[in-house]
Amino acid sequence: MSASKPNRGPAASRRPAAAGPDGAIARSMIDPQKTVASLVLDHSECAAVLQRHRIDYCCRGDTTLTAACRDRRLDVGVVVNELERAIHERRDDDDGDPRELSSPDLLALIVSRYHAPLRRTLPFVRTLAAKVGRVHGEHNPRLIELDEIVAELAETLEAHIDDEEETLFPALTHRRPNVRDLLTATRDEHAIVGDLLGRLRTAADDYAVPDWACNSYRTLFRELERLETDVLRHVHLENHVLLPRFQGGARCA
Repeated sequence: MSASKPNRGPAASRRPAAAGPDGAIARSMIDPQKTVASLVLDHSECAAVLQRHRIDYCCRGDTTLTAACRDRRLDVGVVVNELERAIHERRDDDDGDPRELSSPDLLALIVSRYHAPLRRTLPFVRTLAAKVGRVHGEHNPRLIELDEIVAELAETLEAHIDDEEETLFPALTHRRPNVRDLLTATRDEHAIVGDLLGRLRTAADDYAVPDWACNSYRTLFRELERLETDVLRHVHLENHVLLPRFQGGARCA
């Protein structure tokens, strides 16, 4: 990472730790007692590691890394090492800390970075899941279940982002009196989406592709895993950056 780029976030800096000749990280950058949501806020590259271990940093983001690893029966030391390596190896391809954005700019970022791509992706994966389930469901019955989950997820997400753009975001912008109820409803919807993503990953066997899979099968699993990544980051951004700004009735400024 360029030395001229300013640090972001609290004392947990984005500067990588030095690596020894064998590639080992020389000093610890990760405090296992921090919440998993704060780890991703300080180091966005940690999201992929947590996602791989099925640690929910969105709706259950207030859990410490230690507790999350205990719940998943993971060795916290191994996970910390993976997180530190991800930080060390990150590419300088992010475009800023969302916590530094004004609320209107943050809302615009959510719509352009997450909502717009979802509107393009969801119809595609829904059609592809139906095709793969129809063609290969006899060989792998879980593909039929997966098709049903994709359809439910698509319907849920499409309704959710419509509701955010038509109701929640204007209410935040204009500080309408029903904001508190809308925030609660949004968090509840996020929890439903998180559960659907968990069911999807289970039905897809963690997106492992068998040797006999056709190109459509492989494309579907690649797109679904990418979709999972984007939705988790989307929900994390709203739950842990956007919504907390309005818990006390703050203005959208």
